[in-house]
Amino acid sequence: MLPYAAYLRVYEPVIAFPEPLRSVWTAYAESGARPRRAEALAAEHEEAVRRLASATPVVAPHTESRHAYVRRAGGMTFVCPWETRLRSWLAFAELDGGGMPAGLAGALVPAAEARRVAAEFERWKAGGRTLRPHIRSSTWHVPPAWFTLFDPGERCLLLGDGPAAPADPEDEPPGPRGPAGTWIAGAGAGHPEGGGSNGPTTAPPTRTLIYVTTMRDARGRLARARRVAAAGPEDGPTAGELADVDRWLAEFHPLALVELDYGGLVCLIDDDRLRADESVHETAVALAALERGEVELTVAMYQRLRARWRAVRALESAN
Repeated sequence: MLPYAAYLRVYEPVIAFPEPLRSVWTAYAESGARPRRAEALAAEHEEAVRRLASATPVVAPHTESRHAYVRRAGGMTFVCPWETRLRSWLAFAELDGGGMPAGLAGALVPAAEARRVAAEFERWKAGGRTLRPHIRSSTWHVPPAWFTLFDPGERCLLLGDGPAAPADPEDEPPGPRGPAGTWIAGAGAGHPEGGGSNGPTTAPPTRTLIYVTTMRDARGRLARARRVAAAGPEDGPTAGELADVDRWLAEFHPLALVELDYGGLVCLIDDDRLRADESVHETAVALAALERGEVELTVAMYQRLRARWRAVRALESAN
């Protein structure tokens, strides 16, 4: 798990899980010992670093994680399991089948560990269990297809030196509400979108940019994007990318919540640029313009989007 990654997460209501998982996740959500939302990403990353930095690197843990992200909305509790082992298996399978030279792959993953991971994954698949993780990640950028799921009004930006913000975005503070039950960015003093004009490029725990919506709204917007983008320019989300996200979302409970978290990417973007990031809005404008036949406006919005994320992705190869 790399630190410079964004995440697309699905939170399912606890009622969507069969027993005994339903009781397990209900008790977990009420536990005072679990990592809170504000610290969970750091805890998940630390867990991965410990595995990979050991004397014998461990690509995938021997047992599945017992942790999850938690949200509460509309009087319901939602959980997004970390599923660290499943996600590690899937990442390893992608690496192993991605055409990487054998010598380089062997240097990254010891042969004995590669055999263990492959054998465990095969046993899991043979048991007919799910290969669908609740979390998708993307290093060094946010895929354009992810932006189509959200509305600009569902944005929540917290910067490290603003007024006091809620200690944990999973809680339900009083005040204006977005469609998914989360707060609306900038709607009150307790949920600022402000911050210093030249903010740090390292992220304190409260510095984050997220969007949250309902599964119904996410899939409705995605269906519209698939119809519109099919006739659009190549600069935007491709039909294949949109279809892939749609297939993934279709496997979850219809009452689920969908979250886009800029995650570790906020470490690469200063406060001014985070505040100016309107990627979801630009994507929505591009698709609306395409529906009206205004191709030039669509291209202009996609070019702005591409230029913003090209600058971030360029940091991958920077010294």
